[in-house]
Amino acid sequence: MTEQTVTPTRCGMVSIVGRPNVGKSTLMNHLIGQKVSITSRKPQTTRHRIHGIHTRDHYQIVFADTPGIHTGQERALNRAMNDAAVSTLSGVDVVCMMVDGLKWTPGDEHVLSLLPAKPDVPVLLIINKVDSLEDKAELLPYIESLSARYPFDAVIPVSALKEQNLEQLEKALVERLPEGDFWYDEDQLTDRSLRFMAAEIIREKVVRQLGQEVPHQVSVEVELWEDGPRVTDISAAILVERRGQKKILIGDKGERIKQIGTQAREDIERLIERRVMLNLWVKIKAGWSDDARALRSLGYDEPR
Repeated sequence: MTEQTVTPTRCGMVSIVGRPNVGKSTLMNHLIGQKVSITSRKPQTTRHRIHGIHTRDHYQIVFADTPGIHTGQERALNRAMNDAAVSTLSGVDVVCMMVDGLKWTPGDEHVLSLLPAKPDVPVLLIINKVDSLEDKAELLPYIESLSARYPFDAVIPVSALKEQNLEQLEKALVERLPEGDFWYDEDQLTDRSLRFMAAEIIREKVVRQLGQEVPHQVSVEVELWEDGPRVTDISAAILVERRGQKKILIGDKGERIKQIGTQAREDIERLIERRVMLNLWVKIKAGWSDDARALRSLGYDEPR
């Protein structure tokens, strides 16, 4: 009778870092196969460190999706976002630095400067959006030039949106995870609460609706969550800093806030798999994005 080889389970934390808008949240969502982190074309959409959990038979990858690392730290909100991202460069099992195709910018240079000179964990370079490269022949010399500047453990070109080369990336990550038991239940997708996820869904709809019309001084606070027999009642306040922002957010005869509410309700219903009655209103809270106490009450950490 032959002995069966038992495949050891692997589990660990993988941090995804990079400048704003390189596709970190999109990558995590597509690797997990579910929308865990909100996305938009607007830079710095992700504000919190969000853990997405990807479980297969013999491994569990806990992704830390982070806000884009940026140099502007004039507000408490910016500092909190940067701290959330930079904190994941240590205490994890693998670091993935993500860049946008061949567009190397001062922002990428800044992220590279934050990586440890002699890393004690593998650091992978993920080159995103390679499907949009006009001349693929430029990719190899680009990889060689960056590999000469930092001891990346591997360089993997992908398209997060088109799901190109994600299997190779996932295999590379699993090979670098330590052996160990799973941290989370196999059907768990994130360590965040449903209230947090609902607030993020609402904020995503605000960001997508408004584009550049209202800056980053917008946040969402879920004030009521009641699960009835058939319907979940949710009330949430959208916080802005100025009266003009409130007017833009509400829109002509309330049409814009109505659209935001409809789109958010549909996504929240898919998330919690039951009917939702969603009530939204807009509050003016002047200076919240530069107020450490207000940020803590909204779930942002300001360790400085």
